[in-house]
Amino acid sequence: MSVLIVIPARFASTRYPGKPLVGLRGADGRVKTLIHRSWEAACAVQGIARVVVATDDDRISRAAKGFGAEVVMTSQDCANGTERCADALARLGEGFDIIVNLQGDAPLTPSWFVEDLVAALRADSAAQVATPVLRCDLHALQSFVEDRHQGRVGGTTAVFDNHHRAMYFSKEVIPHVARLPGPGENIPVFHHVGVYAYRPRVLMEYPEWPAGWLETQEGLEQLRFMENGVDVLCVEVDGRGRAFWELNNPEDVPRIEAKLAEMGIS
Repeated sequence: MSVLIVIPARFASTRYPGKPLVGLRGADGRVKTLIHRSWEAACAVQGIARVVVATDDDRISRAAKGFGAEVVMTSQDCANGTERCADALARLGEGFDIIVNLQGDAPLTPSWFVEDLVAALRADSAAQVATPVLRCDLHALQSFVEDRHQGRVGGTTAVFDNHHRAMYFSKEVIPHVARLPGPGENIPVFHHVGVYAYRPRVLMEYPEWPAGWLETQEGLEQLRFMENGVDVLCVEVDGRGRAFWELNNPEDVPRIEAKLAEMGIS
């Protein structure tokens, strides 16, 4: 199966304008933009036919071309990353069996997360959309709870059924945890990793559906699939001891830079 990775990137982010061009200092002291580091993460994935940056902004386009990325210019009317991926696919044409949306704010995404996601879609012919989930450790759970207490938008959490079909995604911490688990206890909270894999047909249908009430309330694009009766397969991935943070707020920059230094990523 031919796999395309699309990295959607926009300049006019509501919470953090200009985020794709924010500089992140690596372990060697070199600063690279967020979009550059996200592109490097995409290029590290095995078995991918093509990687493109999808944007409607000339500044992002120039920056991406400057470090060697292929760029697809998309409409300014794309409401979210999934719509931008659909627009990019329409411009690139057919020929891909799976399209991966590797969002441009997740430079710490391990390559095996994407590889596991693609493998899950290949193994489950009924699945139309898949996304990774990672069981929280105590530190991650405490960070999510603290973000919410401070009024910050932190990571997204997910709950799913016995067949790993998503039941809901939220920027609140779900399910409610009455007490912090003790040593050796599994934490019943899963961090939703901001990566998606789609079959082409359902991806092209997505922009035709109006944004649903839940999607609007949560600001989570994947809920549109669920509100239109499309199951979202949650693929549990193994973090292998590696921390995963998205860049949602300016406060996340030092967190990510610390992890780049810790992991020796230049």
